[in-house]
Amino acid sequence: MSAPETPPAGTPLVPVGRVGRPHGLDGSFVVENASEDPERFVAGSPILLDGEEAKVVTSKRAGRRLVVRLDREARRGAVLAVPRSVLPETAEDEYYVFQLVGLAVEEEGGRALGRVQDVAPGVANDVLELDTGTALPLVEDCVLAVDLDQGRILVAQGFAPES
Repeated sequence: MSAPETPPAGTPLVPVGRVGRPHGLDGSFVVENASEDPERFVAGSPILLDGEEAKVVTSKRAGRRLVVRLDREARRGAVLAVPRSVLPETAEDEYYVFQLVGLAVEEEGGRALGRVQDVAPGVANDVLELDTGTALPLVEDCVLAVDLDQGRILVAQGFAPES
């Protein structure tokens, strides 16, 4: 991976984690909400820390948590990101979470169900969490269409509670 330079203003960035609590005395920290891409935090990988370029110096697992140290100081809560342009293309009917968050969700027949607030990993499948508190399984039987251009997800009837 080549080091990303500080991107020009307005470059879309994709969060890949957040600086969590310190781990040890050498500046290492736990990465909260870490990207599932195993290459994202490999030692030597470029990363943007609150929009400024940095490099991963060390990376390890402490139990189930990812612990990294960067080549510069990182304040707790700082956003770790990459430019959207470095992300690999998705296959047909595959989406990044950032693409789904904020989309309007509508049931067949036109009933508005809310907007996607998050996509949570589940045991059998991921779950669309809506701002209305509704949770919908991210499976083919439920999600009929995702239209990024229109900002909408169409779901089948019977998956959302009646209001």
